[in-house]
Amino acid sequence: MNALTNCACALVCISSQLCARILGSVCMRRGYHLWLAAVVSLTPFLHGLSNPRSIFSNPNNFFNVKFVHCSCGWTFLLLSGFVLLVSLIPTGRPLLCLKHLMRLGITSILCQCIPYLFHLLEDLTGSCRQPMPPGTLFLHRLETRQNCQAEGHQWQGYHISPETFTLTFCSLSMAEELSVFVRYLRRGYPAGTAMRLVFLLNANLLGLYNLLLMCTALYTLDYSQSVVGAAMGTLLWYITYRGWYRRYYSPGPPGHGMFPRYTASKNKLE
Repeated sequence: MNALTNCACALVCISSQLCARILGSVCMRRGYHLWLAAVVSLTPFLHGLSNPRSIFSNPNNFFNVKFVHCSCGWTFLLLSGFVLLVSLIPTGRPLLCLKHLMRLGITSILCQCIPYLFHLLEDLTGSCRQPMPPGTLFLHRLETRQNCQAEGHQWQGYHISPETFTLTFCSLSMAEELSVFVRYLRRGYPAGTAMRLVFLLNANLLGLYNLLLMCTALYTLDYSQSVVGAAMGTLLWYITYRGWYRRYYSPGPPGHGMFPRYTASKNKLE
């Protein structure tokens, strides 16, 4: 039993070490947003090779309902545990830990608010239409989505995919937050099996988001919906993590205040 436990702990240690190096690498930090852009932009061209009977062809499949539609909640739940551990253990400063957790709160709020703006845009640009055999009939008298759908008709407006937005924004945010773990390990801070498991759970969720983003882009009928949604997610990540969080009056970037610099000339930590 002890041998099996030791083997499992060693596997967790090796796996977390490998994932930390990948997520903290220069290529990952500089090119991950380009990878997501390529996934959303190029995957739809493979629609002819997709299986129409696949579980992902159904928009109400298990993964969409449990993970895509709840991606903001999953991201906040798992990432908050990781950020809490890596910021509190090396510093012992609850206020600094709370400051880092503020980023996750901001991410969660944005994930909830921006899709609502997409919905509002669709309301403002839409019109009520009734499907007819040769085409559609425009109904002037039904000017709101609620009235249109209450009559059993279709409301057609400019729709931006909230799924590709949330998956892109959450993936980029998770990659930024998880990238600090390799620096944490290199500093020799305590990293028990529990912490490594929390990190691996987040890394696996990030991998799942990549797969679901690919499937969402593959089975979305409107190409522009996916591309614009992913572009908005990337833009919001750039504004927050690459812009605002690196300025004053912000929660600070991931790892801020957690890794004091070592000055060789002074031979001390500062």
